[in-house]
This record gives sequence, structure tokens and C-alpha cells, in this order.
Amino acid sequence: MALFQAFNISASGMTAERFRTDIIAENVANVNTTRTEDGSPYRRKIVTFAEKDDTASFKDTLARTSKYYGGNGVKVTKVLEDEETDYNMEYDPSHPDADENGYVSYPNVNIVTEMTNLIDASRGYEANVTAFNSMKAIAQAGLQVGKQ
Repeated sequence: MALFQAFNISASGMTAERFRTDIIAENVANVNTTRTEDGSPYRRKIVTFAEKDDTASFKDTLARTSKYYGGNGVKVTKVLEDEETDYNMEYDPSHPDADENGYVSYPNVNIVTEMTNLIDASRGYEANVTAFNSMKAIAQAGLQVGKQ
């Protein structure tokens, strides 16, 4: 694996985890948003990652399968709205967004889940920083070899 490829892999991981952190922050900020532009409550968003596409030719990809290949890093493939989790219904007939039965639909954002995801994203970011710094130290040590 080339040295700069290792830097790029770690950097792509840091970028993806930072984006995931931004989406988590958006979810937490909208925990009480009962009406969005389309009139419905805010829906929790989920980030999906995938390996970056390899633009190598088929011949190069086939040749690589017989030896170790470190990958190309990670990318954000999509940001989906969580359609599986129902809105949180609370009885508050005085709320302007209450339905005819007095219930208000609040976003399907669970603060505990979001904080757990935030810790996970933070640890992923830290792991990529550690890998980046390790590769930097290896590169610096390699440059010092000739000075002795």
C-alpha cells in the first residue's frame, strides 16, 4: 500500500465520520420539530457508508485479487430518512399541530440513540486520526534513516 494511499484512506474516513456527526447534530437539533416545510414532523436521518469506487481497469482489478489490497477508503453513499420508526405521539390538545384527537406527532428521534451514534462516530474519527498519525510517524522515521 502506498504511503499517500494510506493518508487518503484515513482522510476519507475522517471526512465521512464528520459528515455523520453533522447529521446526528441535525437530528438532535430537530428533536421537537413538529412541522417541516412539507407540513409533516421531522424524520430522523441515517448516513450510509460504502467503500470508494475503484476506477482501475478489469485487468488491474483481477491482478490485485491475488495479493493484499488495502482499499480506497470510504464514502457517504446516501442519507436516508428513517421510515421504519414511528413518530412519537404525545397528548397535547393545546399544541397548534395537534390532530383532531389532541395528539401531536413528534419526530422519531431518540436522544439516547443519537448520543450512542455520536460516540460511535467520534470513536471512528479518532481511529482514523490515530491511523493517520501512525503513518505520518512511519514516514518521518523513514526520512530520518539516511541522516544517521
